Amino acid sequence: MNRIINNIKVLNTIVAKLKNKSKKIVFTNGCFDIIHAGHVIYLNKAKKLGDILIVGLNSDSSVKKLKGNDRPIIIEDDRAYIISNLKPVDFVVIFNDNTPYNLINEIKPDYLVKGSDYKNKEIAGSDIVKSYGGQVVLIDYVNEKSTTNIIDKIKKINSSS
Repeated sequence: MNRIINNIKVLNTIVAKLKNKSKKIVFTNGCFDIIHAGHVIYLNKAKKLGDILIVGLNSDSSVKKLKGNDRPIIIEDDRAYIISNLKPVDFVVIFNDNTPYNLINEIKPDYLVKGSDYKNKEIAGSDIVKSYGGQVVLIDYVNEKSTTNIIDKIKKINSSS
């Protein structure tokens, strides 16, 4: 079975079957541009909350809107392939919107997970998840582990050579 889902109807069918088996669905999302240890630690912690981890992946156009024209570094198909092959991840779905709000509304996960850097910030879809008794969970951010830090380090190295 392909772990990268490109069709919302297919995803809905899969999620319905899993929920019928009483599987707990965990959802998180992000750009996941230049995968690093912080991403893997985060995804492992997210997976431990339930049975199935679905990752919403920002499309290339969505990343550009959020991070600027220089991003993403890695194209969406490659990012989806990499994320889908990480041990804790069960399914990846690419979305084009700035937030995964509509996707969360379709999936209705038991757990919506974001990094602790979202503390005191609006978490897209949290209202939906809370409306049916689901939980919003913040996972500790891994200091010094970020794509932006990696890009900045590369720029610094290139500018000094």
